[in-house]
Formats: sequence, structure tokens, C-alpha cells
Amino acid sequence: MNRTDRLYALVEELRAVAPRPRSARWLAQRFEVSTRTIERDLRSLQESGVPVYAETGRTGGYVLDRSRSLPPLSITAAEATALAAGLHALAGTPFTEAARSALHKVLAVMPPQEQERAADFAARVQLIDSGTPAVSVPRVLQDALADGRVVRLRYADRHGAATDRLVEPLGFLGGEHWYLIAWCRLRGATRGFRFDRIRQAQVLPEQAPRRQVDLAALDVLGRELTGLDSLDGLGGPGKRM
Repeated sequence: MNRTDRLYALVEELRAVAPRPRSARWLAQRFEVSTRTIERDLRSLQESGVPVYAETGRTGGYVLDRSRSLPPLSITAAEATALAAGLHALAGTPFTEAARSALHKVLAVMPPQEQERAADFAARVQLIDSGTPAVSVPRVLQDALADGRVVRLRYADRHGAATDRLVEPLGFLGGEHWYLIAWCRLRGATRGFRFDRIRQAQVLPEQAPRRQVDLAALDVLGRELTGLDSLDGLGGPGKRM
């Protein structure tokens, strides 16, 4: 068991028996490490704000204050990314450090597998600072990106003409408008689909193949889209959706 998993398991062990204490020796045997390692882990938990305290005496040990401790959070990859995006928006304000600390605490109590999903999801979201409030990301698109599924879109161009597309979500691009960046099977290339022009979206069971996304290129193309709203796709001038 790695240290991150052990810290998570320590909190859960203490929560399960609270308000009864567990000795460092008992915990060391339980997790098959040294007493010194357990004491170091418990200090780290205390320093991070977990309400663990020591009870002295013959039957003493470490106790978790359940009244000040939340159970494991059920938070999705998209929700964790939303918190990170909110932190980005608070940069330069008096709340920057408090927001960063809150985000770290949320990530600390997520199961390791969900942490990995959240990190992968966040790595494929590119923000463009336009000063314009962004629209919300449709939940169906969040799920498709997080799970790596193919999506069937009913999409309208700037003239209102709608077509059906099978797309492989790659990421989101935000600015004056928000876009789903996806591999379009109809065009055989990467395209940007404005959220407000998506008429219908259905997540399919098919797993999308893994494709590499150049976020630096998306940033440049996104700025072009922000300045030239007549562009419907990411294929450059003259290449329409």
C-alpha cells in the first residue's frame, strides 16, 4: 500500500471506531509498517487539518473527531475540474490561498482512481481569458469526455442548418464562446462545436480511441475563434463545420 492510500485508510479506520482510540502500535500492525511511520502519517494528517488528536493514558491512542470530519466525498472528475477552474478565476484575489487549500483537501479525500480521472480530465480543459462569463458545460458532454465515449451530435452551423455527427471528445475550449473539441468522423479531423449550436447530444457505448491533444495549438485556434466568430471549425479559415 502506498502512502496516499495508507493516509486515506488511516482516516477511515479511525472514523470507523470513533470515539474509541487506536494506538500507534495497533495501527502499525494493521498496516504492516513501523510505529514511527504511523506517527509520521498521523502528524501529516493533523497538519493538513484532519481532526485527529491523541488521548494519553494506559488505554489511550489516536482519536478522530467525527463531529468535525466529513465521510468520503463522492465527487466526479468534472466537479473536481470545476473547482480547479474556480480557483483559476480567483487568482490575484484575497481568496486565492484559501481556495487552493480547499481544493487540496477535496482532492486528498478522493479515492486514488478518481484522483487520476480528475487529473486526466483537467489536463484536457483549456481556458481562454476573455473576461466574458462562460456558459455551463452540458453534463452529457462532461460524462462523455471523462469516460472516453463516442458522442452522437445534432449540430447546427451559423446558418441554422443541422447535421448529424459522430465525434470523439478531446477537450473543452472556453472563451467568448465554449466549444467541445472533438475528432469529427464526418470530416476526419479535429473540430470545435459551439455549445449553443449543439441541438442534441447522446453518449454512445462505444469507447473512443485515445488521441493526443495539443493544447497550445488549441489555445491559438481558440483565440482565432474568439476573434473571428464566422469560423465554425478548427480547420482554419475557409474550413467550415
